[in-house]
Amino acid sequence: MSQPTSATTELPALPGDTTAAFGVADIIVVVIYFVFVLAVGIWSSIRASRGTIGGYFLAGRSMTWWPIGASLMSSNVGSGLFIGLAGTGAAGGLAVGGFEWNATWALLALGWIFVPVYIAAGVVTMPEYLQKRFGGQRIQIYMSVLSLILYIFTKISTDIFSGALFIQISLGWNLYLSTVVLLAVTAVYTIAGGLTAVIYTDALQTLIMVLGALVLMFIGFEKVGWYEGLQEKYSTAIPKIIVPNTTCHLPRADAFHLFRDPVTGDIPWPGLIFGLSVLALWCWCTDQVIVQRSLSAKNLSHAKGGSVLGGYLKIFPMFFIVMPGMISRALYPDEVGCVDPDICKRVCGAAVGCSNIAYPKLVIELMPDGLRGLMIAVMMAALMSSLTSIFNSSSTLFVIDIWQRIRRKASEQELMIVGRVFILILVVISILWIPIIQSANSGKLFDYIQSITSYLAPPITALFILAIFCKRINEPGAFWGLMVGLAVGLVRMIIEFIYSTPSCGEEDRRPAVLKDLHYLYFALILCVLTAIVIVLISFCTPPIPEEKLACLTWWTRHRKAPAIDLKNYKSEEAQINPANGESDLVESADLGDKEETARPPCWKTLYLWFCGLSTGPTPTLSQEERAALERRLTSIEEKPLWKTVCNVNAILLLTINVFLWAYFG
Repeated sequence: MSQPTSATTELPALPGDTTAAFGVADIIVVVIYFVFVLAVGIWSSIRASRGTIGGYFLAGRSMTWWPIGASLMSSNVGSGLFIGLAGTGAAGGLAVGGFEWNATWALLALGWIFVPVYIAAGVVTMPEYLQKRFGGQRIQIYMSVLSLILYIFTKISTDIFSGALFIQISLGWNLYLSTVVLLAVTAVYTIAGGLTAVIYTDALQTLIMVLGALVLMFIGFEKVGWYEGLQEKYSTAIPKIIVPNTTCHLPRADAFHLFRDPVTGDIPWPGLIFGLSVLALWCWCTDQVIVQRSLSAKNLSHAKGGSVLGGYLKIFPMFFIVMPGMISRALYPDEVGCVDPDICKRVCGAAVGCSNIAYPKLVIELMPDGLRGLMIAVMMAALMSSLTSIFNSSSTLFVIDIWQRIRRKASEQELMIVGRVFILILVVISILWIPIIQSANSGKLFDYIQSITSYLAPPITALFILAIFCKRINEPGAFWGLMVGLAVGLVRMIIEFIYSTPSCGEEDRRPAVLKDLHYLYFALILCVLTAIVIVLISFCTPPIPEEKLACLTWWTRHRKAPAIDLKNYKSEEAQINPANGESDLVESADLGDKEETARPPCWKTLYLWFCGLSTGPTPTLSQEERAALERRLTSIEEKPLWKTVCNVNAILLLTINVFLWAYFG
């Protein structure tokens, strides 16, 4: 297909050749680390109440601001982000860091606009909020199914692929063996622990991951001669073997600018600011994985504090993920920057390019012994933590929004068991999906994730914004808006899968809608289109009566609702009320001691503990106690002092954010 420019050049080594780099010290560190993490998980799950829905899924509504902030960061920064961000950085420069900085605005919107409404409405999942807001069941089922599809396509599969890539490059194991080991540990740990285990170990992993990444960043910067050296070396990082008469081996001229040309840029600036905001609002304000973190806060001030801390943490990935990706290309242009399809196939198994290996390559080559092991352990742990969060949230969605539709009378015990079985099914699907991602990796994992998201998520963003701010929106408008949005998005997604990205030197035969319309522009167009459909249909159909919107929109969040629900079916009791779950926790403690009747055999006790089912009888609450609990759980009052502290911090954070955009723009 293309002639290598000279016959004598040495071919880059295969990733498997680096196995010798992993020393005894590293292996010891990995083992110690995993024993430690499991111990923390078991300790926190013994402390937490896992026997009830509120306990297993919302960590007993008792979290303070700092674990929430750390957990917001780490459930987002999994190893998929490390590999994807660093890879896109290696291929295209700084602009991809804008994806991280854009999140700051969305995180503040979460704490100040969305969470107050969700808490006042007293909801556990996002589809549940839509169900209360619009009534009917079709939106809720649509949302649950769509979220599960998005999780499988964008989150679970890419995280597993990137984790397996990491193990493969560092240990030289087989891709599947490493995946199966990884998933087995993750599943045990999720199933036994519930959300508390996830939140505690998340805080710890984020800390180690960020410290390790910072160490690697300093070592890398020192190698290339700091920022000036990086600018110089990156712009000359050209592989020895190139495809003649093409320019794809040359680093981008605008690599060190965030704002790229709106037409020819690989990440055009209007897309980065407006199109990306659509995806960011979906990801940070309406996505179960993220919102579930904020809803487990003690009170609204803690949720806001978590948002601000998360926003500060999101400033760093540009420096410790994107720039090291660029350093990796500057140091290893033959592997990371390869363009000849045959060579790329030898280096990483993908003909389109090997930018995905940028970060693992750096870790293996530059980290000192022992630290390398710690870094690998943390990457694996990060992968596990983001998988754990996703498994946990998917099972919440499935149990509360889908299973309860099928079995109205399901007992709490049945729901807990179904949630755990569903996690096992997800694990199997994910393993089967790996070969597809391996072959479909269009060279840049991060772009794959973002583009899939921008075909499926914008209608949801449009719907949530309208649901919270516009009282006139009703159920038919919302449902048909989502349907139109889904149809348009799926068409583009299917075209994307039919026409693959051409590799270097090939002619681009894709249709114009794919070639000339960047996915970030598409996200913006799709969001606006959905909003127009929702508004038009809502205005042609009767409005929802005002009194039914108490607590459910931004304007009515302080109004307390009379006890009516927009449910279409009678059985109010079949609906799980998180408050009931919460109240079980309060009383089951005292009852445990008095009841010495018929103790179950030890095997059964162990099984019940593993599944988090209580052995004691479940207590009942009086009406007044239940009402008091309900009030405490849906209160959005804040102490004036903490309210001011949160606001000042948010303004400070935004100032820093704007400065960074301007400086690197």
